[in-house]
Amino acid sequence: MSGVVQGAKMMGAGMATIGLAGVGAGVGIVFGSLVNAYARNPVLKQQLFGYTILGFALTEAVGLFALMMSFLILFS
Repeated sequence: MSGVVQGAKMMGAGMATIGLAGVGAGVGIVFGSLVNAYARNPVLKQQLFGYTILGFALTEAVGLFALMMSFLILFS
């Protein structure tokens, strides 16, 4: 494989991982919102935690897709 193609694959994989920065911010926002909501209304602890886990899972799924794309670019 030529050096140009290998370099392009490396650049593409690096650009695919940029989405992980957004995931990190998203997870912080999700759990920060949990703390804020729990401080306002502690009675809803169980319901708020369920919504938080759902938000965390959906946010992490985006990160896993970005990482998967990066690996597909690198190793295909």
